[in-house]
Amino acid sequence: MLDLAINNLLSPIVLSFVLGLFAALARSDLSVPEAVAKGMSLYLLFAIGFKGGVSVADHGIDPRLLGALVAGVVLSFGLPLIAFALLRGISGMSRTDAAAVAGHYGSISIVTFVAASSVLSDAGIAAEGYMVAVAAAMEAPAILSALWLVSRGSGGGRMTAELWHEILLNGSIVLLLGAFAIGMITGKDGLDKIASFIVNPFQGVLCLFLLDMGLIAGRGLRQGSSVLDRGAIGFAVLMPLVGAGAGLALGMVLGLSTGGVLLLMVLAASASYIAVPAAMRVALPEANPSIYLTLSLAVTFPFNLTLGIPIYLAAARMMTGG
Repeated sequence: MLDLAINNLLSPIVLSFVLGLFAALARSDLSVPEAVAKGMSLYLLFAIGFKGGVSVADHGIDPRLLGALVAGVVLSFGLPLIAFALLRGISGMSRTDAAAVAGHYGSISIVTFVAASSVLSDAGIAAEGYMVAVAAAMEAPAILSALWLVSRGSGGGRMTAELWHEILLNGSIVLLLGAFAIGMITGKDGLDKIASFIVNPFQGVLCLFLLDMGLIAGRGLRQGSSVLDRGAIGFAVLMPLVGAGAGLALGMVLGLSTGGVLLLMVLAASASYIAVPAAMRVALPEANPSIYLTLSLAVTFPFNLTLGIPIYLAAARMMTGG
């Protein structure tokens, strides 16, 4: 596990993130134009969705796919309840802020998922292609859990038409599922036609994207440190381990491969910083974005990227014998 952790820390994608983090903390004027960052995000979502669809087309649909989808939805609904209880127990956060943060930890970080996929590829470990569909299924249920948690108190989250639109037609979900469908329909022949676009440049684009993520995380640490206590920061490191443990248990029950178990662990361990923040702005405008964005992007994301993924892969290998 130590060798894997060192190799992961010294990989181009992690070092690119570290470079961005250092630049932001050192107050460098290095920046990635917003349009470029958006373009890279679209590229990564399309590439991972398309390749997942091709994998399913080659492998075929089986009961484990449906089981994995159900497991993903259960995790997305259930993990915010655990996260909320932990936050209320170890931090001084208000009910509304704790619920908003909890919602982030039931949803997923697609970039962490992509990074874990890259680690598997480098290690020559295969994974079920339908895990991309599981990732998409885990985006939205956590938002509903967060609103339910608030509704039990005095806050009263708002289920408006605008929020339902944000949940069901979120751009990342639409693109990920759409690319997945295209990959399933066109299969390996379709992949061969555009391999030079979505296979060969993938690692380089991921490095640049993580450079931008490092810049954003560094700025978040500078701006959000004043509103976070030690309990909240401790939660942002503890909760990924709790989620990964739940993902490991369900992955073993489903009989997933070593790669599939790892990806389910990563999905359960990651925290959203795209879909859920957008929904929280609509549903819980009184929640403090400096809290939930800093915890998910500036604490949990770097932890998963540098230490979490090697730990999860070692656990998946030990439990599956892979």
